Amino acid sequence: MTEFELQIFAAIHQIPKGKVATYGDIAKLAGFANYARQVGKVLSRLPSDTKLPWFRVINARGYISLTDHCFFRQKDKLSEDGIEVSDEGEIDLKRYRWSAGSPAL
Repeated sequence: MTEFELQIFAAIHQIPKGKVATYGDIAKLAGFANYARQVGKVLSRLPSDTKLPWFRVINARGYISLTDHCFFRQKDKLSEDGIEVSDEGEIDLKRYRWSAGSPAL
């Protein structure tokens, strides 16, 4: 595992239940600003049984970026977390976005 991946995983572990962060937020928190796309690539390689709350990471527009069955899997996990997700996969960033330094719920 690379240092980049370790930093990304550590950042994602900090996202509290009921909150989301963008790929860019995670990249910046991990010390790799402007590496949002690479964060997505790292997450795409996770094993399906991972304990990492990968589903709390969404795109900068506030949408789930995944397609097909992965879209529904992420949507279901976010809903289980108490996050409202539209049928199109939109999440209200003003309501649910977390940033480092925010108190955990």
